[in-house]
Amino acid sequence: MLLKKLSMILWRNLFETLRRARGGAVLLTRDSLLTKINSDGKDSIFIDPLLSAEQIGAISVDLRLGYDFLVSVLGEQASISVDPRNSESSPENFFQSIRRDLGDAFLIHPGQAVLATSLEYVGLPNNVYAEVVSRSSYHRLGLSISSTFQPGFRGCISLELFNLSNAPIELVVGSRIVQVKFLEVSAEVEYLTEGRRRKYIGNVRPTVSRASRDEELKVLIDLSNQRA
Repeated sequence: MLLKKLSMILWRNLFETLRRARGGAVLLTRDSLLTKINSDGKDSIFIDPLLSAEQIGAISVDLRLGYDFLVSVLGEQASISVDPRNSESSPENFFQSIRRDLGDAFLIHPGQAVLATSLEYVGLPNNVYAEVVSRSSYHRLGLSISSTFQPGFRGCISLELFNLSNAPIELVVGSRIVQVKFLEVSAEVEYLTEGRRRKYIGNVRPTVSRASRDEELKVLIDLSNQRA
């Protein structure tokens, strides 16, 4: 009984530390995840397909590598540009689309950037955001993945894969490659608001950077033109 009480106190202190560190957000644990995932409630976390209950861990959910990839390649231009006036150097010209089937191998070379997505389609309620990182087993290979998705997000999770090692890394389509932590905030957040453009909402395939659509770029370009 004493050991159980001590364990409860340690968990309570851990959650309080995490809550303070994240500005009041509460990390959802397995029991909460099991209650919220694909439920009928307003605060449901939608994940489909969830192929195995074992994907739900103590404080995170494992997601799988999807079918489609955008592989970085050398373009005809010297560099990638986010300047909307420079369409010849836009990101679309520096990525090649590739598709694989479940169980197929996919190779990422050293220093290469590859855009992929999760196999699962994810929908977040307006009071939960998600933090995505590579699983430890893949991080140890030199594969780096890190993203954050805001409350209300809908779509397949974007996976920006980077091989930081000196050797090619062979991945398997459909394998559990990332872990997602879901954090509940104290108030609902409107992800889709009138007049605000969302660049990646609802995507089910990899999408290149749409930084050129950032509204401040037009302002900065106008400032530059005024000085010319």
